Amino acid sequence: MDNQKLQLLIQPLSDKIGKEIPLPYYATAGAAAVDLHACLDEPMVIPAGELAMVPTGLAVAIPEGCVGILAVRSSMGVRHGVTLSNGIGVIDSDYRGPLGVGLWNTRREDYTVLPGDRIAQLMVVPVLRPELLVTDALPETERGQGGFGSTGR
Repeated sequence: MDNQKLQLLIQPLSDKIGKEIPLPYYATAGAAAVDLHACLDEPMVIPAGELAMVPTGLAVAIPEGCVGILAVRSSMGVRHGVTLSNGIGVIDSDYRGPLGVGLWNTRREDYTVLPGDRIAQLMVVPVLRPELLVTDALPETERGQGGFGSTGR
């Protein structure tokens, strides 16, 4: 897959996008994902321990052969205890609806999302779709069936 030819088409769904709410962007030259912002008219409070769907005001066209991966911004999780409600978001290449970010406030105090806050990152990643084969046995490996912690601490 030639990175130079890949394009992420972004459709603003709100008049605020590109004015009050920034378009997605790569924060640094080495950034692997674009930042997504809360497209809100007013602050949104996520009560302690609760979930909320935060709109981005965007729709995207993930390139065919890729998947969009939504990830929480590390500062939100570490500093504020706010993470994605489902751990990770998957955006299929054939989805064209609005992007919302499900957030979970894991802390004991309310968290306020302000209009324009960076709330998640969107990474576009190539997808492999191997042929599915049912078998009676799997190839042997040195690890075998060793599960969690079987390779050390």
